[in-house]
Amino acid sequence: MSDREEEAPRGREPACLLCQQSEADPDICGHKIQRNGICAHVFCLYFASLLDQQENERVGLQGFLPRDILHAVNRAAQTSCCICGKSGATISCCDTECDLSFHLPCAKQGRCVTQFITPYRAFCPTHSPEQAVEATPEPGTQCLICMEPVEHRMTFNTLVCPACKTAWFHRDCIQGQALCSGILSFQCPLCRNTQEFLVEMFLLGIRIPFRDPSWEENDAFAELGDRHRRCDASECLCPGGRQEAEEEGSWELLLCSSCAAEGTHRHCSGLRDSITSWECDGCAGLGTAPRDESELAGPCMARQSGLEPSDSSGEPETTSTNSGSLVLPGLSPSSAPLETISPSTSVPVPSPGTSAPRTSNHHTNPQATSEQSLQTPSQETSSSSPDSQILKSP
Repeated sequence: MSDREEEAPRGREPACLLCQQSEADPDICGHKIQRNGICAHVFCLYFASLLDQQENERVGLQGFLPRDILHAVNRAAQTSCCICGKSGATISCCDTECDLSFHLPCAKQGRCVTQFITPYRAFCPTHSPEQAVEATPEPGTQCLICMEPVEHRMTFNTLVCPACKTAWFHRDCIQGQALCSGILSFQCPLCRNTQEFLVEMFLLGIRIPFRDPSWEENDAFAELGDRHRRCDASECLCPGGRQEAEEEGSWELLLCSSCAAEGTHRHCSGLRDSITSWECDGCAGLGTAPRDESELAGPCMARQSGLEPSDSSGEPETTSTNSGSLVLPGLSPSSAPLETISPSTSVPVPSPGTSAPRTSNHHTNPQATSEQSLQTPSQETSSSSPDSQILKSP
């Protein structure tokens, strides 16, 4: 049984040792891991100060040893959260001169920024990174996601795209979009910028899961790729029925060359073997476009009446050659690669196939990581990222 599947004691939900909450938002704190009587949210573990992760993630709780977790809890027993005031705050501000600490579930309420990417840095409200973009929303500007008004300036809850500088949205709204899109499809809702937008959102504390978009899970749109497989003539003459289709001959099934949403047997619509393209009535504009005499006497009349093909036609039927293919946007989303960016503060994205031990983030100097760059993320991410666990699950 996996860590996530280990059942809690019957009758009550166990609380996380680090944040002391049993029903915290899983989008922020992650799922709970339980083993050997110890329970903790996965992101509470990653953000906890002076708590190191082992190289082998199979030991302890996803690489965090139980004795180290208990030591972190004991150290924080006398530390009060700067937001809720309760003791046991295990996350410290990364500013070297700041001694404030807080619980992960309290972070958003207290306007703290937690960067959900290695090395998982956290900042108090005073030292949280802010957008450097010089932009102000026009009066009446609405969030592009919820269509509700935004504040009159950039704040913790009101963000702007750093690329186009005209797309405004609420923090909660863009966080929801990030959770649905995943890192492969996350982009500005307006200008579709990926590279600069992705880096900015990571630095501002938006959690972007390292996985495919949620709308592609469980083949949600698989039916859109299915080929039409029935005859839609007003009267199907095929002895085997509308679903019958042969490779060639009278009972070969032709699909509309424009929409591919309707089909017909050659015999049912009076189409000779030399005809390789056919359009349904809707795409051919039946009754709205002029047609010559031979066309009206040919396949169109046969489609309506179900008559058999006539061998006395002098001229071959005129058919449309419009054979455009149906493009389905969204079935195979892709994102522009994340190249090296040098914002005011940058963080590295874990590279595929690597698993380095996590070091402590306690009182890390932000300037010490200013030379780091954000490298290209991929669908298969480092095992050191808790979001990458989603990719491993069947």
